[in-house]
Amino acid sequence: MNIDPDTGKLLVFLGGFVLLFVCESAWRKRQNQQPRWKRLGLHAGIAALNAILVRLLTYAPLLALLVWVEHQGWGLRHLLGLSGWPELVASIIVLDGFNYWWHRANHRVRILWRFHKVHHSDTEMDVTTMLRFHPGELMISALVKAGWIMIWGPSILAWFVFEALVSLCAQFHHANIDFPNWVDRALRAAIVSPRFHAAHHAVDRRWGDANFSNFLSVWDRLFGSYARPADDGETTNHAAALGLPERRDLALSPWGVLGDPLRNDNLGLRRESSQKP
Repeated sequence: MNIDPDTGKLLVFLGGFVLLFVCESAWRKRQNQQPRWKRLGLHAGIAALNAILVRLLTYAPLLALLVWVEHQGWGLRHLLGLSGWPELVASIIVLDGFNYWWHRANHRVRILWRFHKVHHSDTEMDVTTMLRFHPGELMISALVKAGWIMIWGPSILAWFVFEALVSLCAQFHHANIDFPNWVDRALRAAIVSPRFHAAHHAVDRRWGDANFSNFLSVWDRLFGSYARPADDGETTNHAAALGLPERRDLALSPWGVLGDPLRNDNLGLRRESSQKP
């Protein structure tokens, strides 16, 4: 049975989400402070709105751009003569590097943070948190991704594999699960683990202003933004408090979430700093 890349991406998303939601039910790391099904309902509603807007406004233009760039032979990967498996692997690595810098910019640039803080205003973290993005952030992100396509020139297959992989990784590292210390250390040596990313959502900004990687964890180490998550049993428990504390009254409010970028504040916004734990 032949499955087109778009359908394959959807199946990966649904399969990963259901699997991790079930895993959270059986082996949750943190106790839920909010009704779990209310969280799912809110975040699923936001995701449905985003899916409609993405389909209407950005999906077709990005796909057309991918086809056009491929036809024109534009992008660095064409200059390097990459195709097949080497192109697939190289595209995933390069696009993940672009994604790291885009995520970091969302924490440093004031107008971008206005939208991205919606994601960080969640005062708990589980697999549904990966659905919590403001539509404005996704629209801006689509414009940025158009630039990635022009610069690198990935194949259509590589692009959809990367998008599916990023979605699956986001589900994994937002999930309310954990692993023994030695397993987590092994995981975060290569990829972003749930403990690695929980630190990024910490109220304590020493961790919250670090760990920007999305798939490969090497980017934070390479560019000086890595903050080691605390192991179980250590005194520092940075994941005890998550989110933006000033937003706790709006964490489960649909209008509070969608209207948050209109609030004129800089909660959680920090300039580049060398101070890390």
